[in-house]
Formats: sequence, C-alpha cells, structure tokens
Amino acid sequence: MIEQQIEELRAELNACIEPAERREIETELEIVQAELIMMLGEQDGSIDAEPPF
Repeated sequence: MIEQQIEELRAELNACIEPAERREIETELEIVQAELIMMLGEQDGSIDAEPPF
C-alpha cells in the first residue's frame, strides 16, 4: 500500500510543471518514503520505535 502511494506520488511529480505544486509533492513523497524506511526498520529490528524513556 505505501509502495503504491510512493509510485503514485512519483507519477504526479513527473507530470507536474507548476513549481509550488512540485515542492508540495516532493515534500509529501519524502514523508512517505521516510515512513516506509521506519516501517521496514521496525520489521527487521534495526530501528526501535519505542521512545527511550
């Protein structure tokens, strides 16, 4: 599901010509990619999502 969202955002970004809209899509894409990295890290144990306290 999250991979599909990334692909959709990439397609939108490739089709977008307006600078303000491109920045918005780029930001959203970065956020979703970071979420994927966190999710994968939690699954393989390389990232501990629990707060340190």
